Amino acid sequence: MSEFSAADHAYMARALQLAERGLYTTTPNPRVGCVIVKDDTVVGEGWHEFAGGPHAEVHALAEAGERARGATAYVTLEPCSHHGRTPPCADALLNAGVSRVVAAMEDPNPLVAGNGLRRLHEAGIAVASGLMHVQAEALNPGFIRRMRDERPYVRCKLAMSLDGRTAMASGESKWITGSEAREDVQRLRARSCAIITGIGTVLADDPNLTVRFPLPGGRERQPLRVVLDPRLSMPESSRLLQQPGGVLVITACNETTARQRLERAGAEVVYLPQGLDRVDLEGTLRLLAERQVNEVLVETGATLSGAMLQAGLIDELVIYMAPLLMGDAARGLFRLPGMERMAQRIELNITDLRAVGRDWRITAKIEQKANA
Repeated sequence: MSEFSAADHAYMARALQLAERGLYTTTPNPRVGCVIVKDDTVVGEGWHEFAGGPHAEVHALAEAGERARGATAYVTLEPCSHHGRTPPCADALLNAGVSRVVAAMEDPNPLVAGNGLRRLHEAGIAVASGLMHVQAEALNPGFIRRMRDERPYVRCKLAMSLDGRTAMASGESKWITGSEAREDVQRLRARSCAIITGIGTVLADDPNLTVRFPLPGGRERQPLRVVLDPRLSMPESSRLLQQPGGVLVITACNETTARQRLERAGAEVVYLPQGLDRVDLEGTLRLLAERQVNEVLVETGATLSGAMLQAGLIDELVIYMAPLLMGDAARGLFRLPGMERMAQRIELNITDLRAVGRDWRITAKIEQKANA
């Protein structure tokens, strides 16, 4: 028999709804919601709204006031037990006099990692965790990946025709998908801490890669744009360098003049080679994790996306499929050299399929890396 009641599930579901309100604004912190209940009545609600601001528990306790004494707090992530930008939430719950704390999941942050719940338990508060943990983890894939594996969660966004083509043989690709799908991409960008693209995309399309999706509360935040540019061939006139949010260029070229040319144009240049004319893809993700990047969106062509896929560095594919045919001479979705046998195939688990305007959005997790 489960230790959690139907009411526990309902209140945690509400806490998860609240946490989702911080989807675009909490980075690099996790998205967290909290509901405080006393005598079967919700007396306080809150969510973490932005990094540096009060945590979800603090907002909920402020709304509950004295009614928090003897109440149950439902929180989507274990209350923190360390001093960061704000004081520990475990202490706030203790001082408020709650009698029970239910957490959806333990905090993967090594600075917490069970310590918050342990502190509450040792103080005589009833604690439980694991309620709706799958849903809680789905809210914070990047924060969890960074804490556990020291790299961000990587999504790769692609647009293709019904016959799996991304551009005509000439390179022409605007527009494969409709306006609704392109608006949906704005939401993917808005929740991402960084966008990775390749120099081929920069030279061919001269993209902005900015967020034009209005964030809650009128907040403005642009993701870091990361360009993988092995030979430092990015023009100073690139539109990326004219946009807010910063540009990080990862290169395998250690030529001072070329680096200084881009630095004068406003880019940060990091030398991270892996052989001749190749940048270190894994090293790039580790570097981003060190900079507290939780979620990365890859928007690039078939060569770089294929290389990242074969290296096992993509966690999720988001593919917009348009109802049109482009012919067998058009360019394919991924460049995957050396894939010749069925044993080398990359298997996917489709987790979501839905219509977005006239197109279909397919969301898929990578089931396994191709085996030789």
